[in-house]
Amino acid sequence: MANPRLLIEHQTLSVGAMIALDEGQARHVGTVLRLDVGDTLRVFNATAGEWRARVAEKTKRGMSVSVTEFVRAARAVPDLDLLFAPVKRHATDLIVEKATELGVRRIRPVITQRTIAETVRVDRLQSIAREAAEQTERFDAPDVCEPLSLARMLDGWDASRPLIFADERGDDAHAPWGGENGRARPMLEALFPSSREEGAGGGVMRDVKGEGASPKPPSSHAQSPTPPPNPLLSRGGGAAVLVGPEGGFTPEERRMLRALAYVIPVSLGPRILRAETAVIATLSLVQAGWGDW
Repeated sequence: MANPRLLIEHQTLSVGAMIALDEGQARHVGTVLRLDVGDTLRVFNATAGEWRARVAEKTKRGMSVSVTEFVRAARAVPDLDLLFAPVKRHATDLIVEKATELGVRRIRPVITQRTIAETVRVDRLQSIAREAAEQTERFDAPDVCEPLSLARMLDGWDASRPLIFADERGDDAHAPWGGENGRARPMLEALFPSSREEGAGGGVMRDVKGEGASPKPPSSHAQSPTPPPNPLLSRGGGAAVLVGPEGGFTPEERRMLRALAYVIPVSLGPRILRAETAVIATLSLVQAGWGDW
């Protein structure tokens, strides 16, 4: 089994450094992982990268580890935020865990008119994000922010940062909230227009409507093309994804979102998705389009 990983924040990692674990880390390493003096593990953070370490001391008062060897440099995740309406506890936990695995940098709970979760324990969600980061080979845990209402979140928004609005009713041609015939475009078409075309280097890029594309022999020197993004996404400065609550957004919220120039409405398809499924699907498509996968 590979050596377990432990996120050590706000401390310098170098050969010979002695790291005193906090109470939660000591309990996890000593009780859950059952490591003892002399056992090895990996310690890491976004600044120092990943290092090999050994358990140096284990007492009733706590544990410490000694850093022994550099393993690899840190790699930053894309500058992508997740804005989501908290749902029932298990589903919210799953959203935070999967968003961490999918490489989100910040997680921002948003209170909408139909949000049903009464409380959001940010400290607990931060702990879930930390554990997911340790398991998924990333070098940091996303910041879990304090909840804000949708109106307050948008009021303080940086207009240079695109907000990808996952609209569960985006394919409704009779919707009254604007857009071309009230519709939001399919995600790949909206964010990465050339995903409908064959890449210049050969191979098949499937049409987003599923209509046929004939295979083309790849060039021996060709690389997989990266689709140019929607002009909003090419500004730099990252982007964010917004996914609503189980009951969806209200018409008033949709109108408010669609009136903002930095919002990119995208359709979630013809089927109704659970909130956690919508988060995973939306983040996966954005990261794939950006080339993170």
